[in-house]
Amino acid sequence: MSGMNRRGFLKRGMAVTAGSFVALSSFDGVVPSVRGANNEIRLGIAGIHSRGGQHITDFMKIPGVKVVALCDADKQVLEQGVAQFKKKYNVEDSAITGYTDVRKLLERKDIDALVIAAPNHWHSLMTVLACQAGKHVYVEKPVSHAIWEGRKMVEAARKYNRIVQAGTQHRSCPAVKEAARDIQAGKYGKVQWIHCSVLHSRASIGKVTEPQPVPASVDYNLWAGPAPMTPVMRKQFHYDWHWQWNWGDGEMANWGIHYLDDVRHILGWNSVPTKVVAAGNRFAWDDNGQTPNMHFALMDYDGLPLVVDIRNLSDPKRKGGKDGAVYLGSRGGNYIQCEHGSLRIARGGGWFYDNDGKRVHQYKGDAGAGHAPNFINAVRSGRREDLAAEIEVGHYGTAICHQANMAWRAGQEATADQVRAGMKTHEDALNTLKDMLEQLEGNEVDLKKQPFVLGPALTYDRQQERFVGANAELANKYIQCSYREPFVIRDSV
Repeated sequence: MSGMNRRGFLKRGMAVTAGSFVALSSFDGVVPSVRGANNEIRLGIAGIHSRGGQHITDFMKIPGVKVVALCDADKQVLEQGVAQFKKKYNVEDSAITGYTDVRKLLERKDIDALVIAAPNHWHSLMTVLACQAGKHVYVEKPVSHAIWEGRKMVEAARKYNRIVQAGTQHRSCPAVKEAARDIQAGKYGKVQWIHCSVLHSRASIGKVTEPQPVPASVDYNLWAGPAPMTPVMRKQFHYDWHWQWNWGDGEMANWGIHYLDDVRHILGWNSVPTKVVAAGNRFAWDDNGQTPNMHFALMDYDGLPLVVDIRNLSDPKRKGGKDGAVYLGSRGGNYIQCEHGSLRIARGGGWFYDNDGKRVHQYKGDAGAGHAPNFINAVRSGRREDLAAEIEVGHYGTAICHQANMAWRAGQEATADQVRAGMKTHEDALNTLKDMLEQLEGNEVDLKKQPFVLGPALTYDRQQERFVGANAELANKYIQCSYREPFVIRDSV
């Protein structure tokens, strides 16, 4: 390990510069012609409470693109979104239509593409339905809620010859693309190991002891869709579903997807790791969240070690203290150790440092500002090869997140020494555990009362897209979701 090692780098902070239903009748088996450069591309946006609102703005900026339909299962959010759209763009009532049911939106023959920013559990089914309806798709990250779903999305895109872009926008970032060219060309020598980190400080979502009422404006049947309509056990209906397994995938797939996909991009990986062991827990908080707030995994990709380090707690012993700031002063990113130095890159860009810690080359980025235009250009060309993040790319990037989550969910309570033994094959994994233990101590976590959860060492078969061998059954029960009729993804899409 070089003098400017990963642990020292983390303490300093990172320098950054910035199917289903029967196919819908609107598709009769004939692929609609792609509109020409002078014709309008008409979009529907599904899920406008948060990220979808930004998509409206981004796509409306693109010449020749018009958003004509909005969809949300929350009628209040939908009505406000439609009203704001009319006011902002000074359009007549007929120019924008609101829907609570995405199936109704997809029946429109004048809509070319669906942009999906609904909760995670809807991403795959909406994509399959849209492809069946002859629509192109831009689907937010994580593209799926389970590995099996992701493969069905790829199958649907191929069967119906649709342009499907994953919302991993770093794929369009100049910094990441340049770094990928340099690393894959061997400019800095052989890659030795990778540390991928997301270092945030979120607040607890709080705790309720009895089911909460669904907001009167929400059609819970349509909101839940393929997921269970179980009682709502969280204070905040929107967003906090991210931390409950029925609907969300935790921070690993919420933010981790961006930097894990960057790893695949920069190193030119065409698949996913085959070895994984994971540890962590939801420490310090007694709340209704289920996903870990401290989660790390040691993975292996054809002999190359990768440590994934996801944290959502403040670090009182370091910068920020108990005010909620993370000691890094950054959101983490990727540290890629090569023979001749290390690449350190996050959202917005980064630098390559030599082994003495001297800056050698800057990678300037824009966090993927061109991702939406890239999708539109591919819709116009009709070539999925023109996409920066074609759905199979998005599937693999998301699958790594699912691997880490499944490996943790397959685990059981363990002592710090047992976690140390499970990670002993790689020095950076041991350093990560040491960092975490210091952070937990700063949060006054008693590991005897709130221990780690350590998963077993797992082996993944890339062809079968499932775990095999010892303990595989413990993880594979999460390879596919259970679905609620009629919102079902069938084996044949």
